[in-house]
Amino acid sequence: MAIPKFITGEQAGQLIKDGDTICTCGFIGMGCADEVFYNIEKRFLETGSPKDLMLTWGASVSDSATYIGCNRFAHEGMVRRIVVGHIGLTVDLVKMAVANKFEAFNFPQGVLLHLYRAKGGKKPCIVTPVGLGTYVDPREEGGRLNQKARESDFDIVSVVEIDGEEYLMYKTFPIDVAIIRGTTADEKGNITLEREACILEDYSIALAAKASGGIVIAQVEREAYAGTLNPKDVRVPGTIVDYIVVASDPKFHEQSFYAPYDGSLCGEFRVPLDAVEPMPLTERKILARRGAMELVPQAIVNLGIGVPSDIGSIAAEEGLAAELTMSVESGPVGGAPCSGLKFGCAINADAIIESNEQFDFYDCGGLDLTVLGMAELDEGGNVNVSKFGPKIAGCGGFINITQNTNVVVFTGTFTAGGLKVKTGDGKLEIVQEGKVKKLIKAVEQKTFSGATAVKNGQKILYVTERAVFEMRPEGLTLVEIAPGIDLQTQVLDLMEFKPVVSPDLKLMDERIFKDEPMGIYDEIMAKAK
Repeated sequence: MAIPKFITGEQAGQLIKDGDTICTCGFIGMGCADEVFYNIEKRFLETGSPKDLMLTWGASVSDSATYIGCNRFAHEGMVRRIVVGHIGLTVDLVKMAVANKFEAFNFPQGVLLHLYRAKGGKKPCIVTPVGLGTYVDPREEGGRLNQKARESDFDIVSVVEIDGEEYLMYKTFPIDVAIIRGTTADEKGNITLEREACILEDYSIALAAKASGGIVIAQVEREAYAGTLNPKDVRVPGTIVDYIVVASDPKFHEQSFYAPYDGSLCGEFRVPLDAVEPMPLTERKILARRGAMELVPQAIVNLGIGVPSDIGSIAAEEGLAAELTMSVESGPVGGAPCSGLKFGCAINADAIIESNEQFDFYDCGGLDLTVLGMAELDEGGNVNVSKFGPKIAGCGGFINITQNTNVVVFTGTFTAGGLKVKTGDGKLEIVQEGKVKKLIKAVEQKTFSGATAVKNGQKILYVTERAVFEMRPEGLTLVEIAPGIDLQTQVLDLMEFKPVVSPDLKLMDERIFKDEPMGIYDEIMAKAK
């Protein structure tokens, strides 16, 4: 193989051909090869080429607001198809998908990462239970997000049976161009990631492109002499890299969007974590407190973005933080996961592994508990977090994680759109009811299947600020109600279906609704006995 060529970002933009399939990796702002993306966009705006591209990636690579990252591809005619794990942060691509400007497919993030890895080994498919019973299942929607996708002949998922058990088979597909990112490249093209907050799936997608007869473009921060890199630090060897772009401006190669370099995010050093200020007692804290009551000592936990991430704050307030090992699907294990545009990073992580390896761990049932969001819940115990009318987020790692974790806690308010509550004295008062019902007859899109969870024997809780439900063989069952809440008028009348009401219906722990620490350390620790 020839030694990789060092080229400019503008030259990299010239390498993409009309109709190419481009695969990239990143996680919000981490691992974003933005100088390469910028120059591909610049060329299209000036010449109308490259056009009719197929884009594929695992996690959204954008900031939800501007034309950076993969949002740079959001121009009519530039894209013919997307096959992604998450799209919600590439807001202009979302608008185009809703407007039916291209075919839009969405598959579980972990499945796509494993597909790239399989393609690198010239394997035709992967077989997994991940996605059964959800919108990814071809008996539901087959991962199709819009009408153009429903009319497309692109079809990679089917149901197969092995030893009497159902699985989904996902077929691999060719990659023409892999766009990856690292920190340092030596003269032979060997690439390290020492200043990157995540390792992600750079090697896998590079190998997938090579197995497809395609090319690999790597963006890095700096160049080094050959022989000066520690071989154990090299994550992508130069033997599978074709072109290298050294970023011409730091704005194109930030560790995470709009943030200076932080060595505590990549293991260069560790920092003391300041004492966590207690959260104000709002509906968010109520949700997080009830979710935290499901913790067990030495639990390995995955927390979703938003309200679920507040459980880390509750654990700190209750003295439980040291008893947990947090993990993020982007690869960090241990430490303190970040939120916002740094979601995917972790301060003082114990380990940072490749994202596809993290999904291996999740798929094998390595998590003790996951707490994730809940936008819609229906009578079958199904949850939607991926598509709501004109809003498309995609599933990300949600399906892999929820289908392979023994204890799953979904959190979300009972209603939305103006909900206001009052609490602090051990009871809950609804000051203003939300305008939107979230417990509905049938979810718009099935990101989680209650029936599949029952079949798998999982413990599934659905926590709201006023009621807790559990998925049981007899159906979705109301098991707890908040002190101060009227069962009929403030719970049942606001649901579009009638749940099973447990004969042992309990009051939610009144400590959840008091403006002081709950004092649950001893009872959580007692679960170890």
